[in-house]
Amino acid sequence: MTHLTLSAHRDAIARGDFLRVVNYHNTPASSAKELRVELERYLETHRPLSFDEIDLAFETGRWADPRPAFVPVFYEGYRNSATVAAPICDELGITAWFPVCTGFVDCPVGEQEAFARSHFIGLVPEEMTGERIAMSWDEIADLAQRHVVFPHTASHYGIADVATDEEFDREIAEPKRRMDAATGRSAPAFVWLHGSAWGMSPRHDEAVRAAGYRYLVSNTMVHRIA
Repeated sequence: MTHLTLSAHRDAIARGDFLRVVNYHNTPASSAKELRVELERYLETHRPLSFDEIDLAFETGRWADPRPAFVPVFYEGYRNSATVAAPICDELGITAWFPVCTGFVDCPVGEQEAFARSHFIGLVPEEMTGERIAMSWDEIADLAQRHVVFPHTASHYGIADVATDEEFDREIAEPKRRMDAATGRSAPAFVWLHGSAWGMSPRHDEAVRAAGYRYLVSNTMVHRIA
């Protein structure tokens, strides 16, 4: 394995050898202006990227467009991902990724705050109104028409939290079945809490592959698995 120096890493990014992934979590309405400005600044030096281009890059070994690319990723399945982040991305012509904790979406509205607090999903005071905090399945289906949605487990779990056959189905396979049914398309990727990489556990890797995912998104790479 070749280890790049910091300057070499910067040069490689500037050439477009790497995909810049920018992670976000909660995007409340109060942060909308700041989010727009930040995304506009990325567009000054980077181009948006569709998921089809990821497939093409793996098939051909090169990017269709050599310019540096970036993808904003909005985690967890917050309602404001659909009502704040997605509209901004739409206006700017950006394809975003939305990894969704499906158990958060399935949780009754009156229990979503408790679910979030007990599953490491951060909240802000302006959300404490008793209204819905998570996306709905209708919003997920709508997002899938122009962005990329895929499961982030059901319960915001990491590899160490999933051990039994029941947990493997609930956290890996069932989220894909639920999402595919809602969107009418196959969710392409899966991501663990903490962004665990492929190769950490053969049993977990095989469960992700067997569920029908084509990619595992980790903290350091988008890993093609099928």
